[in-house]
Amino acid sequence: MQIHHLNCGTFCPIGGRLMDGRSGGLHGRFVCHCLLLEADGGLVLVDTGLGLPDMQAPQSRLSLLYARMLNIQSDEASTARRQIERLGFGPQDVRHILLTQLDFDHAGGLDDFPEAQAAEAETATARRGFVMTRRYRPQQWDDRSRWSLYRPEGEPWLGFDAVRDLERLPPEILLVPLPGHTHGHAGVAVRCDGGWLLHAGDAYFHHDEMGPERHCPPGLRLYQRLMDMDGPVRLRNQARLRALAAERPGEVAIMCSHDAVELDERLIRGGR
Repeated sequence: MQIHHLNCGTFCPIGGRLMDGRSGGLHGRFVCHCLLLEADGGLVLVDTGLGLPDMQAPQSRLSLLYARMLNIQSDEASTARRQIERLGFGPQDVRHILLTQLDFDHAGGLDDFPEAQAAEAETATARRGFVMTRRYRPQQWDDRSRWSLYRPEGEPWLGFDAVRDLERLPPEILLVPLPGHTHGHAGVAVRCDGGWLLHAGDAYFHHDEMGPERHCPPGLRLYQRLMDMDGPVRLRNQARLRALAAERPGEVAIMCSHDAVELDERLIRGGR
């Protein structure tokens, strides 16, 4: 199975190194790291990042608060649809979309792929409170007729529960429940040459959180806490991911959604 790593949205919030741990200027840099899988039966997209409508009419699709706080960069060329077209495919070739969550920066491109069957672990329809009404944007996913919903339970996978037998998807692709950031948050595990690639979504935000020092820049740590629906559960799942990375370094490669360092490393390596 061929895997393409895509950046489907760039954020440059004020804070520099306090946010991303490395930028020397006023602004940090974060990405929307999505996966495009060339599987039997069509393309599979893991998260969509921001979509064409988000870039063309952000004022009607996105929360003004988050658009300004994150300093979202407008670039139609970065959308999953445009990148897939540059690879020689069309939107109709995307048959399935697996979402780690329905936050606006993960589900914005759903409307760009009308032929896709979308699989989700949480519907996010119960939008309550100041944060939830701004992070979940139903404008991005009005049509739910093609969604498949899965309960966060299943057979064991390397110490985690995993949802297998996803509808019309190959057995090499699993949903791995990782609640905390949102109640229905999930990772997506993909079997590839030499082992597994686990897209852990927003279970962590910075690559050093997977190391023994568990370091996260202070500004980013504050943002994570702001976005948590269940902080203690997220931290427990993060600890389990850290242990998995330490115990099986050659078997499982773990990545998150927004760390630019992780994305850049995979683009340089050209794959897993």
